[in-house]
Amino acid sequence: MRVGEQSTDPIDQVLGEVPVPAQLSPEDVRLAVRAVVVHAAEEWPAGPLCRNDGATYPCRLHRWGRRVLAAHGLNERQIDALVRHGNPFVHVPFPFTVNSSAPARTPAAYPPRTPAGHPVRGQAAARVVAPGARPAVRPAGPGRPVAPPATAPRWPRAS
Repeated sequence: MRVGEQSTDPIDQVLGEVPVPAQLSPEDVRLAVRAVVVHAAEEWPAGPLCRNDGATYPCRLHRWGRRVLAAHGLNERQIDALVRHGNPFVHVPFPFTVNSSAPARTPAAYPPRTPAGHPVRGQAAARVVAPGARPAVRPAGPGRPVAPPATAPRWPRAS
């Protein structure tokens, strides 16, 4: 059965569809993500069933979650990726926009590179810090300390 088709499950026919809220809140989006991940399909000899409640796939909550996420702005591929990811607590930004995950970077923000695409050695690349963030302060020194090589085995060998 496809996501948009009418269900033949008796419970679905009695209870009907779960309504989508008129105004979506961040809590609605979190619950929708949890619904589509927890109520994902599981293959059985009789066909796909809901992994959580054993109803015919897609169950009421899975369909509701897909409708809420679609109303939030996600497309089918993004919703399927959430289901494949398998984490019911994954964060979907609110409000969702396609390019909301990271601010735009200018070419000056990238470190200098060689023609092969590797960072240039010997030149200190300036770190760009987001506005309002504190730059990380690291202690001065040549780098991380390296332990000397062991001359004898640390544990006796089993013989």
